[in-house]
Amino acid sequence: MKEGPDISQIGALIGDPARANMLTALMGGQALTASELAGAAGVTLQTASSHLSRLEAGGLVAQRKQGRHRYFALADDEVGLLLENIMGFAANRGLMRSRPGPKDPALRKARVCYNHLAGDFGVRMLDRLVADGDVALDGGEASLTPSGEARIAAIGIDLAALKTQRRPVCRTCLDWSERRSHLAGSLGEALLARFIADGWAKREKDSRAIRFTAEGERRFLALFPE
Repeated sequence: MKEGPDISQIGALIGDPARANMLTALMGGQALTASELAGAAGVTLQTASSHLSRLEAGGLVAQRKQGRHRYFALADDEVGLLLENIMGFAANRGLMRSRPGPKDPALRKARVCYNHLAGDFGVRMLDRLVADGDVALDGGEASLTPSGEARIAAIGIDLAALKTQRRPVCRTCLDWSERRSHLAGSLGEALLARFIADGWAKREKDSRAIRFTAEGERRFLALFPE
C-alpha cells in the first residue's frame, strides 16, 4: 500500500536507541540542552546534534533559543501521548529495561508524564473520577460530566480556561508501569500543576519522579480514595 501516512518514518526516528533515550528524557516535560540530551543518550555532543536535527525535522521535538543556549522539548502533547502509549505497549509485551535503581519505586508511585501525573497515583486519580461519575469513558474517549465540572471547580481549576485550549480537556494515556490508563489532556496538566502549587508535591531533581509530602499525600488520598 503506497497511500496514506508513512509510519515507517516515525518508527525509524523513535526506534534508534539514542533517539529513544533522548525522547524519554524529554518526557519529563522540561526543555533540555543538546549536552544534557547527549548525556541521556550516551553519545557525543556532535552525534546528539545530528539526532536532534532528525527529530526536529520529523516533528517530534522543537527547539527554542534563550541567550546563547538552545533548548529542546517535545514538539507538542501528541508526541508525549504517542511515547507514553508506546511505553505502555512495550511493557504489556514484556519489553522492559532493567530497573533504574532506588528511584524506580518512586517513579512507579508518582511521576510526570510529559505534563501530567502518571504512575499509581495518576491511575488512582482517573479510576476515582470514573467511579464517582465525574469522568465518562467511551472507548478511548474521556469527558467530564456535569458533576465532574463541579468537582474540578471546587478544586480551584478554571475549567473555562481549559476549554479554550486547542487540545482536549480530558484524555486517557496508557500507563507503562500500571498497565492501565491515567488522566492526560489539559485537565491532567492543570491538576498536577495545582498539586505542586499548593505544596502537596514537588518534582525530584534530575528525575521524572513526583514526591508528595506527607500532608500532600494525605490530602491526595482523601480527594481520590480507592
